[in-house]
Amino acid sequence: QLQLVESGGGLVQPGGSLRLSCAASGFTLDLYAIGWFRQAPGKEREGVSCISRTERTTYYADSVKGRFTISRDNAKNTVYLQMNRLEAEDTAVYYCAASMSGLTAQALCVEPKYQNGMDYWGKGTLVTVSA
Repeated sequence: QLQLVESGGGLVQPGGSLRLSCAASGFTLDLYAIGWFRQAPGKEREGVSCISRTERTTYYADSVKGRFTISRDNAKNTVYLQMNRLEAEDTAVYYCAASMSGLTAQALCVEPKYQNGMDYWGKGTLVTVSA
C-alpha cells in the first residue's frame, strides 16, 4: 500500500519543541519532493516547509523561518520537520505530501495548483501549542 504517515504531533507549551515525522511505505521518498503543510481551524492550508527532490532547495514560510527545519533520512525513508520555539499560532493539523515533480521547494510550498497535484498526502497529525 502506497502511503505517507505523519507522526510526532501532540500538545506542547509555548517555547517548546516537537519533531514531526513523515514515513513512506510502498515507495521511495528520496525520489520525491516533500512538503509540510498545515491547516488551522477556519484558515486556509499553508505551505510550511518544502524540500526539492535533489535537496538543492528548501523553503520555509516566513512565519517559521529560523524555528523549523526540514530534513530527510533516506535510510529510514522518512522526512522530518523539527519545530522549535513553538508558538500558539503554530497550532494546526500538519500534513506531509510528496511530489515527483522537479519543481523548486518554494513553488511547491507557495502555489496551490502544485499542491493540488501532489502525488501523495498523509492524513495529518495535530499539533497544539498551549499553556
